[in-house]
Amino acid sequence: MFELDDFFYHLEGFRYRGIFDGIRYPWETVAKISDYMKSALKEIARENESKITIRGISAHNIREDDGKVIEKMILVEDLIKLKVSLFLKDLAIYIGKGTILEPTALIKSPAIIGNGCEIRQGAYLRGNVIVGDNCTIGHTTEIKNSIIMDHTEAGHFAYIGDSILGYYVNLGAGTKLANLQLRRQEEKESGKINPIKITIDEKVIDTGMQKLGAVVGDYVEIGCNSVTCPGALIGKNSWILPNTTVKKGYYSS
Repeated sequence: MFELDDFFYHLEGFRYRGIFDGIRYPWETVAKISDYMKSALKEIARENESKITIRGISAHNIREDDGKVIEKMILVEDLIKLKVSLFLKDLAIYIGKGTILEPTALIKSPAIIGNGCEIRQGAYLRGNVIVGDNCTIGHTTEIKNSIIMDHTEAGHFAYIGDSILGYYVNLGAGTKLANLQLRRQEEKESGKINPIKITIDEKVIDTGMQKLGAVVGDYVEIGCNSVTCPGALIGKNSWILPNTTVKKGYYSS
């Protein structure tokens, strides 16, 4: 079996380390992101003044036909480098100081982005996203329900779904961390999604999760156009060569 130490050297230094408390398997953290963000944003509210918006950023809502707001988001319209942190309490979005926001980046709530990041043109953060300090979320990179720790780069054309990325991870252009396994006809027609099961040490473990991407340890390098299948657990200091498909399961450091 494995421990969190098999994936992360720097977990104790991560600002949102608390989300890992009380878990047995790392994918359990993915299931906790939505609830954890509520408490994290409350803590941010105690330390930061809330703003409605700033010049160069527009706020938008998706409403049902009865007027009920079901999603909130911001669209970046100008190139912006934040001199101070930006906390949009009503939108449940926090962005740290020194972060650069490029036009057409779309950030759905809730979202927490650290200091000194680059959120590049066309980036799409689909909610329940935590990004640490000094990270790059690049051109047309899409992220949902994921944690990205400090100094990690997803610079070009990446998909990151229901995943955890450690410190100093680099995703080569076109990397996809798939989160939905293949489904049979009856699953699609019924709308049912079977939970992802992972075999580790010849033992089958039911994650209980319908969607699960990858857990990627510190200092992992993933080459261009590589794909991890749902439930891939990549130990720290691993290299994945370009054009590789990584099957689900645990890969030690």
